[in-house]
Amino acid sequence: MENWPKVSVVIPVYNGSDYLSEAIESALAQDYPNFEVLVVNDGSTDDGATEKVALSYGGAIRYFSKKNGGVASALNCAINRMEGEYFSWLSHDDLYVANKISRQVDAARRCGANDIVIYSLAGAFSNNKDIFRVLDIPNECSGWFKYFLATNSSLHGCTLLIPRAAFQVCGFFDENLRTTQDYDMWFRLADKYRFLCVREVLVKARQHGAQGTVTMSSIVRRECDALVCSFVSRMNPADMPAYKGGVESAWLDLARVSYKRGLIKAARLTLSKIGSASGKAILIRLAGEMTNAARLALITLRLR
Repeated sequence: MENWPKVSVVIPVYNGSDYLSEAIESALAQDYPNFEVLVVNDGSTDDGATEKVALSYGGAIRYFSKKNGGVASALNCAINRMEGEYFSWLSHDDLYVANKISRQVDAARRCGANDIVIYSLAGAFSNNKDIFRVLDIPNECSGWFKYFLATNSSLHGCTLLIPRAAFQVCGFFDENLRTTQDYDMWFRLADKYRFLCVREVLVKARQHGAQGTVTMSSIVRRECDALVCSFVSRMNPADMPAYKGGVESAWLDLARVSYKRGLIKAARLTLSKIGSASGKAILIRLAGEMTNAARLALITLRLR
């Protein structure tokens, strides 16, 4: 289908028989005319329950089973086997809205450029997919997308539509990361690609007690701290939003956000970026308005 680039929907799953069928159904229900669905079983240990669900779809999906290696390894497995021009991730416990792919491909085609990653809004739900909370994203952050990634966790990975060629340019998902492989990938993509938002809820993100962010919460915090430290080390003034107080104020805000998220190493590293006299003056002036974050700033920078 020459006018409709093929899209590969990739569903990694580990012990996910409870929700996998719903995810597959939402993928197969897309109103887009040219797509494939790849399900990658990442070494499930549920006596074949996950595999049974996947195999019940027969030729409607492409099914792969591999030794357990984590989400990143399952995604990379699919990337190496996908036939589409675009990659679209769907977690086994989440759902696509029926026009997810069509709306995003249309947005990509209207841009007329090859260096575009499309994303959208997601709606978080618990029991009823029709009752959800929108995970909102700032209207305009394209000029400072790396800064947005460092300060905000509302970008849901399953909302992205990524050109397959991007993985050749920016590399694959880092299999050493258990919980932050997504944001690490998005940050690398932001070096070479522009991100464009379709401001519609095109993904429904299920929240439940068995998801990785809950069961691996200690790993999440540690990996997030290291990841934001990496972001801070790689950002420069051109990546910062236009703050009234200049670049120093942007760094200060990032430090505040990091501290509130419990990312202490990242907060301290960010504060070390504030080296100018004007930047230090901002810290001193605002110290009276801040609480722990201000004290952390003063201690870290050894201001008197």
